[in-house]
Amino acid sequence: MTDEQLSSLRRKVAILIDGDNAQSSLLPQMLVEAGRHGQVTVRRIYGDWTTNNMNSWKETLNYHAFQPIQQFRYTIGKNATDSAMIIDAMDILHSGVVDGFCLVSSDSDYTRLATRIRETGIFVMGIGEKKTPPAFIASCNKFIYLEILKEELHQEPLRPTTVKTSEKISRPTVSTIDKGLIKLIADSISDIAEEDGWVFLGVLGNLILKKQPDFDPRNFGYTKLIDLIKNIPEFEIDRRATGKNNVFHIYVRPKENFSNNRFKTQKPRR
Repeated sequence: MTDEQLSSLRRKVAILIDGDNAQSSLLPQMLVEAGRHGQVTVRRIYGDWTTNNMNSWKETLNYHAFQPIQQFRYTIGKNATDSAMIIDAMDILHSGVVDGFCLVSSDSDYTRLATRIRETGIFVMGIGEKKTPPAFIASCNKFIYLEILKEELHQEPLRPTTVKTSEKISRPTVSTIDKGLIKLIADSISDIAEEDGWVFLGVLGNLILKKQPDFDPRNFGYTKLIDLIKNIPEFEIDRRATGKNNVFHIYVRPKENFSNNRFKTQKPRR
């Protein structure tokens, strides 16, 4: 386990959910995603609990030890949850009780909050729908689409199988493998490649995530980055033994006949 992984496991995370912009049925999946980046110690859901649209949350709150935060709507059609959640987030940030945040919403109003948290050097992830504005996504270190969590919720439990891990997941995707993705991977390899062109897969994944916070192999129907790259013919993979029993390091590079020029955006002729 790397130092970065150990640091992530020791991280304390606050998960703050805009109840008007999330689905109660996905709460367990949200906790799992936040838990990948640390121990979820602060758990709060914001909304006007006097309205019927918040009823679906009530059954699952106690089970997952979430604290409901009441915020009345002062005027019809206006969401007052945003300001309450932002104020609480800043109080938690300055209290120093957590090392990371998970903001659950698809609302662009949280863009400045995520940016402010990230400016302090604290990890911030977002969870929201595919329609989430790019500015909010870019302000996070990591962003997960609710559509992916929804598909995982309805997926049948995994059973022992001999199928190779590179086989695609049999479920809908929110993104497609296109020239933009291939160029993103190729450019990232070029940025950090060794003299022979090879890049360690773990380092490559971290760089791609820094460039594009909403990048996730599950968006394209694969569980891991290695599975995704295996199915893109422009790249090749090398498994190198580490000297330990059945432990390999995986390296990636573009194939010899690969030309990144053909994936550049063509400017319209005048």
